[in-house]
Amino acid sequence: MSLVLNSKKIIFIVGPTGVGKSETAVALAKRIKGEIISCDSMQIYKGMDIITSKPPLSLRKKVRHHLIGAISASGEYNVSRYRKDALKKIRNIIKRGKVPICAGGTGLYMSVLINGIFDLNSKNNAVRKHLIKLAEIKGSSFIYKKLQEVDPVASAKIHPHDVKRIVRALEVFEVAGSPISQLQKQRKGLSEEFDINIIGLNRKRDELYRLIDERVDGMFEQGLLQEAKRLLKSRLSKTARLVIGLRELKGYFDGLYNLDEARRLIKRNTRQYAKRQLTWFRKDKRIQWIKLKEGDSSTQVAQRIMRAAS
Repeated sequence: MSLVLNSKKIIFIVGPTGVGKSETAVALAKRIKGEIISCDSMQIYKGMDIITSKPPLSLRKKVRHHLIGAISASGEYNVSRYRKDALKKIRNIIKRGKVPICAGGTGLYMSVLINGIFDLNSKNNAVRKHLIKLAEIKGSSFIYKKLQEVDPVASAKIHPHDVKRIVRALEVFEVAGSPISQLQKQRKGLSEEFDINIIGLNRKRDELYRLIDERVDGMFEQGLLQEAKRLLKSRLSKTARLVIGLRELKGYFDGLYNLDEARRLIKRNTRQYAKRQLTWFRKDKRIQWIKLKEGDSSTQVAQRIMRAAS
C-alpha cells in the first residue's frame, strides 16, 4: 500500500506519552521520504535527553529529525517561537521534496501550527494597567459588561470572573480598534495551505500505563539520577523546570523521601500527564485515531497510517 503524495502533504502523529509515536514516525518517514519535526515542548532543550525521553540516537540516525535539543535549557521558549521555527523547517522540507512528519504530544504546539496563532501586536501596558485597576475598583462584572458591549462574541466564550482574559480582550479592542473575536478569524494556519492528516495513536489504558512505567524504569537505568542532579545545579528556564521527573527527584535529593517513592511519583505524574494529553486531543474531531495492540510493530502501524492518510 503506497501513500499518494503531493507537494502539500503534512502528517501529524500525536497521542499520549509512551504510546510509540517516535518509533512509528521513523518507520513512516522511511517509507514516504519523510523528515520528522518534534512537536514536544520539552525535547526542544539541550542536555535533557533522558528526562524528556528523546528518541534515541539509533532512531535519529535512520531519519532526519528537527527541533530536538535545539536550544539551551536556560533559555525561554514559547509557542510563538516554536511556530516560527517549525514553519521554517516544514517549508524547507517540502522545498527539498520530502514529507514533513510532525510527531509529539504537545497539543498546543500542534494547534498553533495547524490552526495558526493570534499574533497581533496589540499590547499596551498603560491600557492593561488601567483595565486591571478598573477591575479592582469596580469588580470583574463591570469590565465584563464593557466587553459584552464591544465584543459579545468574545464575552460569550469568557467566564465573567476571568479577569485576565477579559482585560486582554478589552486591551485588544482599545489598541487595535477591532474586537478580538474578529481579529482571531484572520489568523492562518497550515490547514489553510496544506493537505493535513492528523493521526492519533492510543492503546488500552492498562497497556499504556504499563509502557509508561517501563519507560520510567528504563530512564533510571540510563542515568536519570545523574542527569537530574546536573540539571538541578544548572540555570534552567521556567518552562524547562516543569519537566516531569525534576521536581520529584529534587524531593529525593533533599531527603524528603526515598528513591522508590521518587520513582513512584514520576510514574504517577507521567500517567496523569498522558491522561491530560488524551483529553486535549480527543476534543479535535479532525484526528484519525489508530488503536495500537500489544505486539504491533512500528512498520505495521506506519502502514495503517499510510492507508489513513492516502
